[in-house]
Amino acid sequence: MRLRGKSALITGSARGIGRAFAEAYVREGATVAIADIDLEAAQATAKAIGPAAYAIRLDVTDQSSIEAAVKAVEAKTGGLDVLINNAAIFDLAPIAEITRASYEKLFSVNVAGTLFMLQAAARSMIARGKGGRIINIASQAGRRGEPLVAVYCATKAAVISLTQSAGLDLIKHRINVNGIAPGVVDSDMWDQVDALFAKYENRPKGEKKRLVGEGVPYGRMGKPEDLAGMAVFLASDEAEYIVAQTYNVDGGQWMS
Repeated sequence: MRLRGKSALITGSARGIGRAFAEAYVREGATVAIADIDLEAAQATAKAIGPAAYAIRLDVTDQSSIEAAVKAVEAKTGGLDVLINNAAIFDLAPIAEITRASYEKLFSVNVAGTLFMLQAAARSMIARGKGGRIINIASQAGRRGEPLVAVYCATKAAVISLTQSAGLDLIKHRINVNGIAPGVVDSDMWDQVDALFAKYENRPKGEKKRLVGEGVPYGRMGKPEDLAGMAVFLASDEAEYIVAQTYNVDGGQWMS
């Protein structure tokens, strides 16, 4: 029960990695806002997890939605202790085929969404005066470029950089900002990724997913629950002295 009495908001948590975080947080004693653009899915997830979880509709590209979500948590639990910036989208294309629309959509969700959600949470935590934890979900894609994934890689590199800057700025308020960089994780998003690689690399569906899983030193793709332990740790008192770091949880794919 390392998070007993804590109030958390997890963006994009109706399914996949975000849901695994929410389930782990509730097991550790937290109350969790399942914040997702799909309210119906968020409600179903909250109901499945139990009374310590509740649903909030959140669009991280809409400032009023961000502010309303934080206020809803304050009204429900008295204040926000932990934010996980998990919401993200994916796209890929060769450099010559990248569209401005795709670029702007990815940066709007993955970078601006992370920044302004982080900002709203930090403002709430500062006003409350009890510190807090903010955990940004980056990616191994933020550690290096990839030929078909330029924009997504750039967004996740930006998340790592934002984590460093925000961590250094907010620790004076006893708000610890850190990140997690997953590798390849078997989730709804990876089914989309596989379909896009099938298109651009002329592969049968499922082959790219199989190949990347075989390429992980651990021997398989990650599962959402493989990331949950780090998310719990970074929100706990055990991580009090950790500031502005992004941890690889990827089965050995990237070493830093």
